[in-house]
Amino acid sequence: MDNNITDTIYIKNMVCNCCTKVISQEFSKIGIFVISMELGKATINYNPDKINSNTIRKLLSENGFDLVSDREEVLVEQIKSTIIELVHYSNNVNSIIRKSDYLIEKMNMSYQNISKLFSKHEKITLEKFIILHKIERCKELVWHKEYTLSEIAYMMDFSSVQHLSNAFRKVTGITVTDYKKDGLLLKKPLDKLY
Repeated sequence: MDNNITDTIYIKNMVCNCCTKVISQEFSKIGIFVISMELGKATINYNPDKINSNTIRKLLSENGFDLVSDREEVLVEQIKSTIIELVHYSNNVNSIIRKSDYLIEKMNMSYQNISKLFSKHEKITLEKFIILHKIERCKELVWHKEYTLSEIAYMMDFSSVQHLSNAFRKVTGITVTDYKKDGLLLKKPLDKLY
């Protein structure tokens, strides 16, 4: 452990808590100690005589992830992680309603710069990315039948049930009502929404 170094790495395609568990387990198998990990980012400790960035990249790639090193790509991954955290894991409804404020605060950038940077590196706009994630979350909320459509529309920052229904149909090709009747989850993996 005397030769070990500590490094913070940025990881692409981390979209859920299961991802952090998989990566932690895989790192442990090859002798990488995880100091801390959150969506898109890990602080690790390892022996550089035995492990290098190619080893880490290969291990991540084998598990559906990738190492990010470009500064702008790191920021884009942080934007994605922030939106996923906000839409899928936050229980604070007010945070969802103030999504732009939340992003601005978390990224310490203007919303315009965040949006521009995101569009530069991804094949969709930031708004479309947010909508896709909100619809995926709506699918889950509808499927679990814990909330009414009005409550879901409010939680996901849609102005009305009609607004939610229109966005839902545009993204999925079916109405929320039909989705609710069929009782099928039809969820997509978060890293495969576009």
